[in-house]
Amino acid sequence: MKDTNQKKSYDTQIGLFATSNGIRAIDSPVKSKILSMLRKGELSFDQIVASSGKAKSTVSVHLKKLVDDGIIGSKPDPQDARKKIFFIKSEYIGELARDKTQEDDLESYVSSYVLSDGDPFEFFRLMFKTIRVGLINQGINIDPILHDAGIKVGKALYERVADPEMSKFLGNIAQFWETHYLGNVEVKNLEPLIINVSECYECRHLPYLGRPACAFDAGILEALFSSYYNDKRAVTETKCYAMGDKYCCFVIDKNE
Repeated sequence: MKDTNQKKSYDTQIGLFATSNGIRAIDSPVKSKILSMLRKGELSFDQIVASSGKAKSTVSVHLKKLVDDGIIGSKPDPQDARKKIFFIKSEYIGELARDKTQEDDLESYVSSYVLSDGDPFEFFRLMFKTIRVGLINQGINIDPILHDAGIKVGKALYERVADPEMSKFLGNIAQFWETHYLGNVEVKNLEPLIINVSECYECRHLPYLGRPACAFDAGILEALFSSYYNDKRAVTETKCYAMGDKYCCFVIDKNE
């Protein structure tokens, strides 16, 4: 059964990739699907054809264009030198919607800050929200950039919260989130590890998006737990204020 939501995403989003020759915009659904697969790992030509559901000639044309644009690269297949393995060689930096998304009234939020006691943390939240909502309203999704930034922050933060005992490590993370007004962390499960965050600074004041919006937090958590386990961990946000939920929920598990 085809994933219609995924197909709709390929059709309505324009992917942005940073290459050595500048930013490249990908608006072809077929190219977008190929790149989505390659972002998960290297694939052979035959694997791409099988997963894409397209004819070999069609896939070949799109792969050549992606290589020429510097978005992907290729190397000989170690099992058969006559064949190629394809991989991403550029940085995925975000996407554009073909149509602008909903408008969000920032005036009321700005007014609420002006009438408040002038908490500096609220001012920084205001700046973050204003910039991000402005981009969202223009159909610009910078989640990949936020996620990569979160990973860098998480790697730098790890030494500050690290502890060989999982309970203390989790406690240190929760304390850091609370003392820096990032939200309230609650551990709901250990296998798999599930963390809920209420009062989340990253998304609590965003408009309804219908999708998770905490890419920065997810990046931080990915780096923290990958460092703790000394093994790549995947972080999936299953609940979010931007999805209409009352808290954010992150599932941390092995990267399959």
